[in-house]
Amino acid sequence: MQANIQEFLDYLVTQKGCSENTIAAYRNDLTQFYEFVCGRLGVEPEAAEGDTVWPALTPDHLTSYILELKSREYASSTVARKVAAMKSFCHFLLRSGVIEDDPARELGSPRVKRQLPQTLTIEEVARLLSAPAQGQVTPKSLRDIALLELLYATGMRVSEVARLTLDDLDLEEGLVRCVGKGDKERVIPIYPGAVQAIRNYLEGGRQKLLGNNPDERTLFLNPRGKRLTRQGLWLIIKNYAREVGLADRVKPHTLRHSFATHMLNGGAGLREVQQLLGHTSISTTQVYTHISTERLRAVYEQAHPRAR
Repeated sequence: MQANIQEFLDYLVTQKGCSENTIAAYRNDLTQFYEFVCGRLGVEPEAAEGDTVWPALTPDHLTSYILELKSREYASSTVARKVAAMKSFCHFLLRSGVIEDDPARELGSPRVKRQLPQTLTIEEVARLLSAPAQGQVTPKSLRDIALLELLYATGMRVSEVARLTLDDLDLEEGLVRCVGKGDKERVIPIYPGAVQAIRNYLEGGRQKLLGNNPDERTLFLNPRGKRLTRQGLWLIIKNYAREVGLADRVKPHTLRHSFATHMLNGGAGLREVQQLLGHTSISTTQVYTHISTERLRAVYEQAHPRAR
């Protein structure tokens, strides 16, 4: 790993509290950028030193890199993310004294067409949540019922649910403590059905999954008694989505998006949904109001006698 890039990633972790997913994306983006710049300078990335490469960076290099990305037909959102990583890194190099002038100072960001999150209907959510209960009752099925119920009950990110520990639960009060992006903590209510599903898992499933790891405090475990990873958790969701015919409709955050949309449709306020989701900016939450509006328009056009 190029030293300056690693220093920047360490800064993002310690000073900005960025998540593992964000760090992984920035690492890939900046490594790709570094290799492009080295190519333009005619040096081998493995042999080059950042202290010589980065001071030679010019606005033309950045512009050429963006054109290169667009020529590869990356999605506009991917290009925007890579440009954001590049700009942040250049600012970091300037503050660190590696470069004397910021070549990204005048660089704009590509316009990104905001995609509406894909959501499920209430009936489709019910199909997905009932999938683990269709077969024999096992520690795994009890875990998966609790897992899906909790995801929909709280709107938590998959990575947030994977990090939950027993200490984060207050089942008597029907609450869960969640630590989200930037180590920001929020407390989320859990509806009674999800509370019962978690109790069933704790009483009849988790203890059997623990095996020889009695000190493990993570809530959701794999068959080896270890923490269920984000990737493993997503694989569980994907398999059940396939079983109930929703494979093409379900992504890792589909239950989170469905939670937000259904809450707004049910009368929850935008500020309350923002707090439940852990969004820093309410503008991030507002995307779900567009989904609600589209649904209202569809109902209106179907029901109003003069709209057809």
